[in-house]
Amino acid sequence: MAASGSTAQLNREPLSGGSVGVSIRNATRRYGTFTALDDISLDVAPGEFLSLLGPSGSGKTTLLGILGGFTVPSSGSVHFGEVDVTLVPPHKRNIGVVFQNYALFPHLTVGENVAFPLRARREPKASWAAQVSQALALVELAGYENRAISQLSGGQRQRVALARAIVFRPRLILMDEPLSALDKQLRETMQIELRRLHRQLEATIIYVTHDQREALTMSDRIAILRGGRLAQVDTPERLHDRPASAFVASFIGESTLVPVTRAGDDAVAFGATTLRSARPLPPGSGLLLAIQTEKLLIAEAGAGAEAGYNRLTGRVTDIVYQGESLKVFVALDGGPEISLRQPAHHAGRLAIPPPGAALTALLHPQDTIIVPAEPA
Repeated sequence: MAASGSTAQLNREPLSGGSVGVSIRNATRRYGTFTALDDISLDVAPGEFLSLLGPSGSGKTTLLGILGGFTVPSSGSVHFGEVDVTLVPPHKRNIGVVFQNYALFPHLTVGENVAFPLRARREPKASWAAQVSQALALVELAGYENRAISQLSGGQRQRVALARAIVFRPRLILMDEPLSALDKQLRETMQIELRRLHRQLEATIIYVTHDQREALTMSDRIAILRGGRLAQVDTPERLHDRPASAFVASFIGESTLVPVTRAGDDAVAFGATTLRSARPLPPGSGLLLAIQTEKLLIAEAGAGAEAGYNRLTGRVTDIVYQGESLKVFVALDGGPEISLRQPAHHAGRLAIPPPGAALTALLHPQDTIIVPAEPA
């Protein structure tokens, strides 16, 4: 397809794969007096899988629209590599897009749906069959070329949408909550398959989701948005273990935020309980302890391996069965109610005191997370 102006460099790229870096510079999007996106700057490395994560209304879909060319920023710019694509329309950006609702053509076969981008790009028709076959094989739908869309399950339709997005080997793929319509088990299976597909394609993927577990599972890095601004951008491990704010601490994982006071260079206190942190405390007087459900252990009577742990004492208020685990609620002495998880197998159950009984929870200083309190 002929190209001119700023799109020429994009469209001269080979269709055999590869990746491109993406740079968003001071992007803002306003709708009248409402600011949906507020001065966002973000760099995505070539071949990176970056998830845009946040609650409804945080700006993640608006940002994806700007990256895809479906939305023009009120100010700021978007670059693919060194090329400014801010005003380049979607069909000239040479990107693959997977939508939440699949956006398949029901009157076309699977093969015809997957071949649609090749037709739109006016690629030689003689090459379509091989490219479609290869794309379907990548998503484990080999031999489905002649199936009708109506004959497919939801998971299979999602795979067809993926095949259509990758058939021309784009350097950048945008995904807008593509797994949200699938049931839990299929969604988790597709998450692992998307990780595998990303490694095979070596393309840059930017993925919108509101599901933090999904983002943690698939991403190289996660950009958390709140109110149109970036709250934190980091690896899944660092976001979970080193949140930069109370919002991130409450949004990632299961956390209870407890107001605490500084009790030294590496310690905080609430009531009569003092806890030591292995990490530097944030500056200022307003501090919160982020107690993560999954980081707590139940102290065993007479165990000698508890030295060095912080100890939280309280009484069990409830035990909730949740399949593979039990969620135990504990009212802390001098503090709020928190929760911890225990395996649901027999040995795990034996470690849990009954409701009303005393319980001591252990929290390692490395897992003792202190974040600044948010301004009132």
